[in-house]
Amino acid sequence: MSVRHSLLGLLAQQPRYGYELRAAFTALAGGSENWNVTPAQIYTTLNRMLESGLVEIEPSDDGSTSEKRKFHITPAGLEEFNRWLLTDVRDEPQQDAFYLKLMLSRHLDFVDTSRLIQIQRNGLYHDLHRITQAREKLDQRTDLARIMLMDKAIMHLEADLRWLDMVESRLDEVVKQPPPEVCLRPRGRPQKNSPVSDRQ
Repeated sequence: MSVRHSLLGLLAQQPRYGYELRAAFTALAGGSENWNVTPAQIYTTLNRMLESGLVEIEPSDDGSTSEKRKFHITPAGLEEFNRWLLTDVRDEPQQDAFYLKLMLSRHLDFVDTSRLIQIQRNGLYHDLHRITQAREKLDQRTDLARIMLMDKAIMHLEADLRWLDMVESRLDEVVKQPPPEVCLRPRGRPQKNSPVSDRQ
């Protein structure tokens, strides 16, 4: 959703060609190393927005493809963009892929749960080092917004590392706990109740 609404925002600034939208989004996101969108992703999103009436395209006289046409935002697209701006944006903090790995590994004899934690920690430290180095190269006079974005990423990584330390310190307790209960609902259509006769 963020890519779609960001493209709408870029078109609200001015009409753009598809390749311009990709370049503008990449610049907005702080570079492809932060958020890489492919041309196919851009044009797929644009085509869906065309179908939804959020953008329109200016046909070219020579019948060229959409890659050489300019896109405009429609009133419906501007309304959708404004709605997104005024809605809070939150990631779901309880949806965590590493947590799923951890829970699955508890009851698999061939998996070393401690090693999974170490692999995850190494990855987090790698990202922390990479982002910290990139942050140090930025100039506060021209890149303050990106510096603040990197500060947020660093804080998240540091929080994840602290959480890993906490999990590791209590890993024996976690491993011994039973797996979560699974609630299975009956499959198929519910049985119809037999009609009750009025006759006795």
